[in-house]
Amino acid sequence: MTDRPTILVVEDDRDLADLYAAWLDDDHAVRTANSAEEALDRFDDDVDVVLLDRRLPASSGDEVLSELRRTGSDVQIAMVSAVDPDFDIIEMGFDAYLVKPVARDELTDLVSRLLARRLYTVEVREFFSLAAKRAALESQKDADQLADNEEYQRLVADIKALEGELDEEVGNLDDDDVAAVFRSLRAHGEE
Repeated sequence: MTDRPTILVVEDDRDLADLYAAWLDDDHAVRTANSAEEALDRFDDDVDVVLLDRRLPASSGDEVLSELRRTGSDVQIAMVSAVDPDFDIIEMGFDAYLVKPVARDELTDLVSRLLARRLYTVEVREFFSLAAKRAALESQKDADQLADNEEYQRLVADIKALEGELDEEVGNLDDDDVAAVFRSLRAHGEE
């Protein structure tokens, strides 16, 4: 076991997997997998973040994501893919979505944010997951497409409902609790 966070990079392009690993290797223990089968073989409880391509040989990254969630894993998962997000992502259990090509700073910042989120409550993590889906869709769809899609409208309503719950939860914190939360966020790069 290592004291550095473990990142599993699942990418069928070996050169790209190696590049991501090189970008992350200074601060993280990095494992790579080039197929869905390899990803599931290399995944264990030590993995903190999975960077998952949607297009993999023989089986998709979507199926890997489903399998990880089916087993009850709450690992932080980011889809890092050339596949533009569509309304199908609303039901997927990922925590973030990046569209390739991805710059080094984007990837390292994403990993830092996901590592920090491991400390959050289930409700806060769910809020970030829903917000990531909304942002991904809003970057790819026009206002009419969004307005006409019932799933997207439910997503927006779910975010608002969760926001209300979180506002109430934060309202119940005393000043010492709030100060502790902000110190924790700063310490883990979630500013």
